[in-house]
Amino acid sequence: MLRGAKVALRAREEADVAVLHAELYDDVRTRSRGSMRAWRPITASSPDSPYRVASPDDEFLPFSVVELASGELAGEASLWGLDSHNRVAHLGMSLRPSFRGRGLGTDVVAVLCEYGFTARGMHRLQIDTLADNAPMIRAATRNGFVLDGALREAVWIYGTFVDEVLYGLLAADWHSPIAE
Repeated sequence: MLRGAKVALRAREEADVAVLHAELYDDVRTRSRGSMRAWRPITASSPDSPYRVASPDDEFLPFSVVELASGELAGEASLWGLDSHNRVAHLGMSLRPSFRGRGLGTDVVAVLCEYGFTARGMHRLQIDTLADNAPMIRAATRNGFVLDGALREAVWIYGTFVDEVLYGLLAADWHSPIAE
């Protein structure tokens, strides 16, 4: 288990799937914004569920987020698009609605950075998000990520095009709040 100040990241468990699916996937608008793909109806038990328990592979590492204070499942996070040759990975997360606004996202990003840079030896971590996703942008910048650029009207969300922004952090620029 990976620990931060407010959260722990652990392997996904079967009991997590139905909760994550109901609160994160079945909220169509939020899921569409988070995945930047068209939502489609699938059940939590489907092998296509993004929250299913599966073995991590070399390119996608899913985690369940647990709030340390309550011990409750707070959401999900992942390192994805891992490129071991160029030592680059993307990170993402989604918190259950009742856990948003507590500063957990900043801690999730810190824990993913600690793991990505220290345990996986990444050189660069990247966050791709919608330009109006203020909570994710705050979590990124509080952890040292800088704006690398914007892709204008790159994502189709509910009848309109939205800008996507890219934030990056290099291992040399990273300061671990966890190691202190």
